[in-house]
Amino acid sequence: MWRHIAANAITFLMVGLFLLGGIILWGRGQYDAPGPLTQAVCVQVDRGSSMRRVSDQLVEQGAITSAPIFRIGADYEEKASQLKAGSFLVEPEASMQEIVDVITRGGASTCGTEIVYRIGVNRVSVQVRELDPTTNRFVELAEFAPEAEETPAEYTETLEQADTRLRIAVAEGVTSWQIVNALNGMDVLDGEVAETPEEGTLAPDSYEVRRGDDRGALLARMEAAQVANLAAAWEARDDDLPIESPEELLILASIIEKETGVAEEREQVASVFVNRLNQGMRLQTDPTVIYGITRGEGVLGRGLRRSELRQETPWNTYVIPGLPPTPIANPGRASLMAAAQPGDTPYIFFVADGTGGHAFAETLDEHNRNVARWREIEAERGSAAAGNASTGGN
Repeated sequence: MWRHIAANAITFLMVGLFLLGGIILWGRGQYDAPGPLTQAVCVQVDRGSSMRRVSDQLVEQGAITSAPIFRIGADYEEKASQLKAGSFLVEPEASMQEIVDVITRGGASTCGTEIVYRIGVNRVSVQVRELDPTTNRFVELAEFAPEAEETPAEYTETLEQADTRLRIAVAEGVTSWQIVNALNGMDVLDGEVAETPEEGTLAPDSYEVRRGDDRGALLARMEAAQVANLAAAWEARDDDLPIESPEELLILASIIEKETGVAEEREQVASVFVNRLNQGMRLQTDPTVIYGITRGEGVLGRGLRRSELRQETPWNTYVIPGLPPTPIANPGRASLMAAAQPGDTPYIFFVADGTGGHAFAETLDEHNRNVARWREIEAERGSAAAGNASTGGN
């Protein structure tokens, strides 16, 4: 009898273990299987939140089918205690395992709201926006100038949200003075900037910051990034460049940056300046003249006068031979690479063509025709503007 009972117990135990193994395999399959989401959602993890609270939220959002399996899987992977605060984008059909990885990995928030402080060549602006997870595109909530008399409520409310991402976006072609001046006006940063960094040494890019970050430390990040950008371009440079040092490459790249905003033209513009340097011609580029007037402190805001084109300054390339003594702005990676690897063209002239780009020429006669055409375009635009002004813009 006891032998029979023992045999039955062993049988029940084996069946139980078999069922338990099946349940574990089923649970693991559910944990790794594609999830039920048909469109992306933004999951917000508050500071001090728990895996239980987050799993219940995910069920409500339709991102997972079982909160217990989600939590067991997180425990099994030893990630239950690694929950990070922030707003995280969960893609369609993301598995529970993938979601656990997203919310425990840390780093910058990948969705939700963000405030972007944009430092442009002509203006500084603050943009408040929010990611729409269904389209993976940002929706603008507000935009204003830092010096505006009234700050939009959207900015104040968004700034107070713990998971709001803060970024400072520096455009290519801004000067070091413009960057420092803009940073000094941003109330989310702290610290004093005693000196303006040398021209060209700050990398245009997007920098994530936190409230209270030190301005000097941010500038150091920009300088380190530009050192790396310049080193990479110098390493990749063509062998026959009329450039003798990384500093000269930086100067040339800054001129290219200021001469064109059309990405496809950078190598052609670079080729014109390289060809001129090789032939001993003066560069004759307006942005260098403007820098000699403003020293990079703001925008000239008007056209150049003939007297200014003839006025000798260290940066006036209509007067001086070769490159100016310093960069005239902070060039981005693309302009640095264009300076290092210019296009192979015969061009030594270019002028605006009315489309935002330039017309290039090999001979002076061809260039003069392009200039005449550009003057016609300017005259036509002047007549149209006068007509619009006289009719109220209709």
